[in-house]
Amino acid sequence: MRVPLSWLREYVDLPAGETGRDVAAKLVDAGLEVETVEQLGGGLKGPLVVGQVLTIEELEGFRKPIRFCTVDVGSANGTGEPQEIVCGARNFAVGDKVVVVLPGAVLPGDFAIAARKTYGRTSHGMICSGDELGMGDDGTHGIIVLPHEHEVGTDAIELLQLVDEVLDIDITPDRGYCMSMRGVAREAATAYGLPLRDPALLDVPQPNSYGYPVKVDDPAGCDRFTARTVTGLDPDARSPIWLTRRLQKAGMRPISLAVDITNYVMLELGQPLHAYDRSSIDGTIGVRRAEQGEKFTTLDGVKRTLDAEDLVITDNSGPIGLAGVMGGANTEIADSVTDPETGQVTGTTDVVIEAAHFDSVSISRTARRLKLSSEASKRFERGVDPQAAAAAAQRTVDLLVLLAGGTAEAGVTEVLAPGAPRTIAMPADHPDRVAGMEYGRETVVRRLQEIGCDVYGQDELVVTVPSWRPDLAAPNDLAEEVIRLEGYGNLPSTLPQVPSGRGLTARQQLHRRVGRALAGAGYVEALSYPFIGEGVFDQLQLPAHDIARQVVKLVNPISDEEPALRTTLLPGLLGALRRNDSRGSHDLALFETGSVFRAAAQPGVAVRLPVDRRPTDEEIATLNAALPAQPRYAAVVLAGAREQAGWWGNGRPADWADAVQAARALAVEAGTELVVRQGQYGPWHPGRCAELVVTLRGVEQVIGHAGELHPRVVKAMGLPARTSAMEIDLDRLAAAGGEALQAPRISSFPVATQDVALIVDASVPASSVEAALRKGAGELLESLRLFDVFTGEQVGEGKKSLAYALRFRAADRTLTAEESTAARDAAVALAGERTGAVLRGA
Repeated sequence: MRVPLSWLREYVDLPAGETGRDVAAKLVDAGLEVETVEQLGGGLKGPLVVGQVLTIEELEGFRKPIRFCTVDVGSANGTGEPQEIVCGARNFAVGDKVVVVLPGAVLPGDFAIAARKTYGRTSHGMICSGDELGMGDDGTHGIIVLPHEHEVGTDAIELLQLVDEVLDIDITPDRGYCMSMRGVAREAATAYGLPLRDPALLDVPQPNSYGYPVKVDDPAGCDRFTARTVTGLDPDARSPIWLTRRLQKAGMRPISLAVDITNYVMLELGQPLHAYDRSSIDGTIGVRRAEQGEKFTTLDGVKRTLDAEDLVITDNSGPIGLAGVMGGANTEIADSVTDPETGQVTGTTDVVIEAAHFDSVSISRTARRLKLSSEASKRFERGVDPQAAAAAAQRTVDLLVLLAGGTAEAGVTEVLAPGAPRTIAMPADHPDRVAGMEYGRETVVRRLQEIGCDVYGQDELVVTVPSWRPDLAAPNDLAEEVIRLEGYGNLPSTLPQVPSGRGLTARQQLHRRVGRALAGAGYVEALSYPFIGEGVFDQLQLPAHDIARQVVKLVNPISDEEPALRTTLLPGLLGALRRNDSRGSHDLALFETGSVFRAAAQPGVAVRLPVDRRPTDEEIATLNAALPAQPRYAAVVLAGAREQAGWWGNGRPADWADAVQAARALAVEAGTELVVRQGQYGPWHPGRCAELVVTLRGVEQVIGHAGELHPRVVKAMGLPARTSAMEIDLDRLAAAGGEALQAPRISSFPVATQDVALIVDASVPASSVEAALRKGAGELLESLRLFDVFTGEQVGEGKKSLAYALRFRAADRTLTAEESTAARDAAVALAGERTGAVLRGA
């Protein structure tokens, strides 16, 4: 809503020195969102005067038509002689009154005017268009032609109201009454503590039986319809300058006098109106729902197919208007036409004015379905004052009589559906409890009265809501009004009291440690949407029976291509990696922690919870039981260089071992012993895939996989070559770690180190050999580390050598050589028994 400050002052006596920014600050404090304050005419400097065209000479020999004009500007040029001006526009003639800017003036945009030679003549100034003066579009795209009554030499800056300030206010959906000068003026009057001159307080004649006939078949969609008739309009009457300028400042284009008046009254009072050419209406005006598939041509010339929910205005011929949205082309106010032979002007002379109140939901649905948003629909959607319809119709009639020479017929039609004022019961101290500070009953009553409420009662207030505030429906709405008018800035700032003994749960702490550990290892967190399409499972090469394919689908997905909730984090992470790689970032290490969604074997049915009370524990439990399982997962993806090359070394690329190491890092944070062994699953390369295993309640469980992705998956998803990934179930990883971490016992006795090199078949996983060594070494084994893998002729074909460092330590004594050797031999013996390992060189 664009609000010219000069127009606002008509309704509120703002202090003389108040600027637009001062008023904006007051309105912002009152809760309105003032986006900008536009300075119209900033930098404009005269002389800018009214002139009359005396002669026009057509200049020949140029690529476009050029005219050399003499213009009478009175004494504004200091000589009284006609001003010689070169102009290319052609929408004016000899005798027309125009706007002339003389040498020495400065137009908006710091455009200085001086006498200059052009097209072989010297031009002493300019004949101006609306765009050149910053007035906006007047529909002609040409020179401003003024009415003949304006005297030559008159100051055009004042005449055209070129200097002003305009507040651009973003009206929120609950403040529809502010989409009018009346509503903004009410807020300004309240903010300044000044009286309001309400433009809707007009003497309106009572309805009678001889007004234009109207029949409303759907009172729920139209609860009020006012019709007035004005006859004898002058079809050649033009909108006065003050009217067109106010429309332009408010962001609307002048069209014709009758249309301009209805738009002006809409901006003034907030009530959309429509003017019908009475000669084009066939019989009684009706209001009904459209027939399914009914056709109708709107004012913009588009033939539209209507829905049974659409509300239409009709006559005997069918629809003549789309209620609350746009009028019809068949009853449009006709443009004035001048007969070139007789000079007689023809056009609309009799009009019927419609001022109605329509259901906001119905108008909103129609406007959105037809993608036809209009100034009228924007207001009806947000709520229009139903009591303003009669005043708006009267204001329109008065202006048509005044400016177009019409005659108001005595007939007044008003169709009303029965209704009563809305009342809200509220404790007088309710705003105090909502705001956390004491206002007192007197302040509450005063503030509610300022917004137009009638208030009765002492401790329990009965508040009658004004007709222009449909957003006030509950005590909290009234409390909000009191708080905003008293000033949000005056609310005390108090920090909430945190109950003692509360903090992050063990699960939350683990998630935080996991994020920090991965970030510390050089990974960057990426948050992806929790939605996937089922086609991604084929790209990941998951088996047809895989549990990950059992998805939960949304009834109303954001995208039809991704209608399901994710069962794995990899699609989102790999998509992020692909996008970053395509944009030039090739060295990538990304991670994400988040929930995945597992469909139940028997999907539950969610109950509809009540809204008039708190749900019972049983109802909440039933609702939770219908939800899918949502375990927390962690995943990483890597591509490109893991370590950059530089003076410190050659660097190295990311590989499957980095993905495995990420899983080990998470196990350390969870205090869990993670077993890593060779595996094969879905998207991973069968020879470079590790399955991640923990022991949970005495049973080994695979909780994730890590390694290099399969080349076919890389190709299908458009990923960089040798992309690696890891995904693990954080919840089961945490469960395997137990409730509390056990601190290690630190021995003061020295360590005994024994190295062994074992030859095994190349197909035997190192993890199996390691597990056997740990079991055989017994309690004296402190740690075990694989430090070398060797293949070659020395160990034989199909064999490999695994070299381990075993560290032994006792808590109560220094181990002898015999004890550590015996423990080593026991470990080797068990490894030989379980895996066929043989000591190298034995």
